[in-house]
Amino acid sequence: MSFKRIIPCLDVDDGRVVKGVKFEGIKDVGDPVELAKKYCADGADELAFLDIGATAKSRATLFDVIKKVAAEISIPLCIGGGIRTIDDMREAINCGASKVSVCSSALARPELLREMADAYGSKSVMLAIDAKRVSGAGEKPRWNAFSAGGKTDTGIDAIEWVVKAVELGAGEIMVNSIDADGTEAGYDLELNRQIINAVSVPIIASGGAGTLEQIANILLTTANPEMDSSVSPNIAPGADAALVASLLHFGKTTVTEIKKYAQGKGVSFRS
Repeated sequence: MSFKRIIPCLDVDDGRVVKGVKFEGIKDVGDPVELAKKYCADGADELAFLDIGATAKSRATLFDVIKKVAAEISIPLCIGGGIRTIDDMREAINCGASKVSVCSSALARPELLREMADAYGSKSVMLAIDAKRVSGAGEKPRWNAFSAGGKTDTGIDAIEWVVKAVELGAGEIMVNSIDADGTEAGYDLELNRQIINAVSVPIIASGGAGTLEQIANILLTTANPEMDSSVSPNIAPGADAALVASLLHFGKTTVTEIKKYAQGKGVSFRS
């Protein structure tokens, strides 16, 4: 049986949890330690902490937060943002992280993924890909990988980059849709479908969760663009985990409610 995961995402900047829309319009949400404790108690399977400032100062602040959180909860923690070297990874794990997420640093130097996997194992290495649709109307869907917090188009094809990253040692992929981020309009199903079909490692869908139905759907199946997805979903398995932020941060639902609804649709979670 394939168990799925619900992962609350805490974007942390200068010691506070923040959230925006399409990587812009950042607003303060709350204290990361208190939110982490809340989501853990509510049944979260993991927590993701992303340093969106990605400066030496903000990363040091984030490590202090991780130490406090790790002392109080037992679920896995993933740290991302500003992780550029093996030393950064070592410090994150020493602070209590079970894995690290890398994006811009891996795009700048892909061999970093191999070095991290050699040092700590592929299961401790997550590639985060900030992908944005670059194809025009009527063209075959195509996404590029962006760096610098979604600001810089690298010109690298997102699907090709994911395949290469897994070959280098990435043991998990977090698919961040820039187009869907914070919109609550739903995950980019086609982007996730293509990545799920391209690699065999676990996939975490991120960006756009707005309803319980959308979360359940991304975990069950991903849409086939050549068919009416509302009637005939692709039989390929869905994402292994769903990252959720806005819905939780702004009190629109809870981890418990998400799991109860998804279980009613056939999604399995570890008890």
